[in-house]
Amino acid sequence: MRVGILGPLQVAGCAVGGARVRALLVRLALDPGRVVTTDRLIDDLWPGEAPAHPMAALQSLVSRARREAPGVISSHPAGYVLDVPPGEVDAWAFERLVRAGDMHRALALWRGPALADAADLPFATAPAARLEELRLTALATRIAADLSATITTDPTATPGATAADGPAPASIAATADHPDDSGGPAARGAGLVAELEGLVAAHPLREPFHALLMRALTTQGRRAEALTLFERIKAALAEELGVDPGPELREAHLEALRDAEPKSNLPARLTSFVGRSEDMSRLKGRLGGARLVTLVGPGGAGKTRLAVEVAAGLHVPDGVWLVELATATGVRAALEGALKTTDPVRALRGTAPLIVLDNCEHVIEEAATTARTLLSEVAGLRILATSREPLDIPGETLHHVLPLPEGKAAELFAERAAAARPDLRIEPEEAARICRELDGIPLAIELAAARLRTMPLSVLMRQLGDRLAFRGGRTAEPRHRTMRAVIDWSWNLLSDHERELLRGLTVFSGGATYEAISQVCGGDLDLLSSLVDKSLIAVSGDRYTMLETIRQYAAADLPELRQAHARYYTELAETADPHLRTGEQLKWLAVLDAERGNLDAALRHSDDPLRLVLPRLWSWIIRGRHREINEQAASVLRRVGDTPPAGRELAHGICRVLAGFAPTEAVLESDHPAALNSWALAGVGTPADVVSLTERQSGRLRDHPDLWTRSAALLATGIVRFEYGAVTGAEDLLEPAVDGFRAVGDRWGQWAGLFWLSLVAENHGDFATAVALAEEPERLATELSGLDTPLGPMTFLIRVGQLKGRAGDHAGAARALEQAWESAVRSDDQAIVARVMHARAELARRTGRPDEAARLLEAALALDVEVSAQLRAYMNVELARVREPREPLRRALELMATCSDRTARATVLEGVAEHLEPEAAAELLGAARALRGIGESADPHVNELEARCRAALGEHGYREASARGASIPSPERYALRPLSSP
Repeated sequence: MRVGILGPLQVAGCAVGGARVRALLVRLALDPGRVVTTDRLIDDLWPGEAPAHPMAALQSLVSRARREAPGVISSHPAGYVLDVPPGEVDAWAFERLVRAGDMHRALALWRGPALADAADLPFATAPAARLEELRLTALATRIAADLSATITTDPTATPGATAADGPAPASIAATADHPDDSGGPAARGAGLVAELEGLVAAHPLREPFHALLMRALTTQGRRAEALTLFERIKAALAEELGVDPGPELREAHLEALRDAEPKSNLPARLTSFVGRSEDMSRLKGRLGGARLVTLVGPGGAGKTRLAVEVAAGLHVPDGVWLVELATATGVRAALEGALKTTDPVRALRGTAPLIVLDNCEHVIEEAATTARTLLSEVAGLRILATSREPLDIPGETLHHVLPLPEGKAAELFAERAAAARPDLRIEPEEAARICRELDGIPLAIELAAARLRTMPLSVLMRQLGDRLAFRGGRTAEPRHRTMRAVIDWSWNLLSDHERELLRGLTVFSGGATYEAISQVCGGDLDLLSSLVDKSLIAVSGDRYTMLETIRQYAAADLPELRQAHARYYTELAETADPHLRTGEQLKWLAVLDAERGNLDAALRHSDDPLRLVLPRLWSWIIRGRHREINEQAASVLRRVGDTPPAGRELAHGICRVLAGFAPTEAVLESDHPAALNSWALAGVGTPADVVSLTERQSGRLRDHPDLWTRSAALLATGIVRFEYGAVTGAEDLLEPAVDGFRAVGDRWGQWAGLFWLSLVAENHGDFATAVALAEEPERLATELSGLDTPLGPMTFLIRVGQLKGRAGDHAGAARALEQAWESAVRSDDQAIVARVMHARAELARRTGRPDEAARLLEAALALDVEVSAQLRAYMNVELARVREPREPLRRALELMATCSDRTARATVLEGVAEHLEPEAAAELLGAARALRGIGESADPHVNELEARCRAALGEHGYREASARGASIPSPERYALRPLSSP
């Protein structure tokens, strides 16, 4: 071919340079020997917007094309022409060969996608699609011919042959034919199958390729695979296009069915099978190497359905037989009935079938004996069993069928709900919540979805607590009519001791260790192991766990066990508490995190909740769970009343402080960690009260023998001084506190001290030091908490990003804030999103992008989310720097009028000062410096403002204005006056 466009452009066998030049040649090659007008070429080559001088641009392009491909382009008064006979353009030759029926030569012309060098231009779309469609048609025709030739030359590969006509393969997953090394019909047939499998994967809805693959599989005796392929394309056509298979597919289907003797009693599928693709793949692999695979799992998990789906998808020439034992009087009788023989061993010997023994648990002994006999006597047999406990015979491989993960469970619920109520729209988070409540158990999910036929979704969600009563359809087996019936089936197989232990295990929440179970319930290891085997509890790591559905079924009123449980976990918390202030902090935090559900349950049920709340307080503080602290303290107070029980005065007093009451002497005189600054944590009293109480405590504990206690007292006093009192001197307390925490290995203390030292440096305007001090707490916070807490890594990424931007490291700031943004979006916490948007806006303004800064700030302020008055004020100050300032500044000052955070107020006053006349600006700078408690600032921005004011007022005038500002009692209200004047 002289010109090739069936792939990358070639002219006389050579490639052509320049994308636009190639596009021109491709366009001309679509009409070889015909004039293509200049207007047409300009429109086709520059479809979006023509160049400023289109004729000149086209002429220049033609000149370049003539240099690249001499002698193929001729000029015409109306345009240009590809001066090549049509037969020398491969696309034209391809169509001629297809019409002539020479598919092999036609397809040999293809080197890649048609018109590839013009694929992004509209003129190529339709011709490329037409050529590709013709190629696929030619390909199907060529393969059909090759397939017919293969059948003709291989007398054993006939449509009527079955795998059973010859020797049975040794492997259950084996195919009837294998490619040989001779290049004969078997090899050619296998090659066609492989080629068609690739085409079917590439064109999943193209019927001719599926029909050809079905024919190829049938000729090789692989009828089961051909029939499975038909069911798959049939379902895909219905789902994607809403159509039935066409004549060609139906004929291939009939061909696969013709003369095929059924060798299975598996039931036909009535509903789609959702969420078990990984289980199916794993099971098929296991059945390739093991002769007995038992599916074990709790009732309702879908063991039977999974076993049937796996068995139906396997190629087993000697048959697949389902033996249902749920209602059988005996295993032997059920086996004889399924196989229609009175001597199963004799009937099966010499073959390689698959038997599915379903629901073995209530006849477990006979099922195990029968399975062992069959496997011993029939060498080629494989068994796939389902049971709530193992058969426990040699050679058994277990596959645990677990509840569905949340995503797959929600998919199942949505699909079944759509069948029950096609008009109902269910949000993904609603489906996920329902499935979590139902433990991801497929049967429970299906029963719940069916109820949508008769009730609104909101009512169903309220009914989830009564999940055991959800009822199935009329034809469901009695044991599957309700979840209660499902669990009844297992419960009735338990001994009295097993039932007693299962009831006892319901006092635990979130699982339990063996030590906890033995201490609380007294259950021995054999009984626990039996319940695990019977799929009523599970082992996860070092913990025994129970599904909430089973807990609801087995729960009983067990007051003595409840108190034993509360005592055990109270003692565990008391054991852990002192370790939380040592180098073993992370280890014991992990223990308490694992037992969080049990600790919460113990606190709810304990007869002595004040004893437990005290050792839990410090772990809540470390994890930053301040809301939980307040809620739990209030709950305990409601239960015990206003008068502390004897010996519980300290815990009672701390709970009262956390509820907003003044600290008692028991709290003020205590050296317990949770008492050290509980009043500051709770915001009790005025700032002066908090400072006074903290200073009193610090003086009392200055010489305490315990290094951690001395360090904690210094930390508390340094924080309170900085936050509420005269901020000067805070670093003199915080630095030795950090040294003490380092010495004892307490990460939390180091984090807190460094964090507040960073704030002190920031207050002085020393941003480089603030960055250095903030980066280490980021690492410590990552170890101590997660993204779900106020002290998580996101908070520190935001802070580090802002500080780096103010220190001039704009690239470092951008990296930190990009990480913070990705985390904020993943967390879906809109308050955090607003904080990151504010920080990114500040960086955008600092790097000369005021419009982007304004867009980010306006979007953050418009979020329907509750954020602190401080953050909202900061955002308004920043907005005033990139938009008309008056209204944003007014809002910022109003937000700060009642704020107790002195440094936040100072930051806003400095921001307002930027926009005022020199005298008013100097006054606000003086007020801000007084709030910060500093003499001189290292902040370049503040220093520039001061220099501007000095230049306008003179040194004496500036000092006077600054001193006036420092004495203003309410500088925010004072600053509103110049903003209110016209």
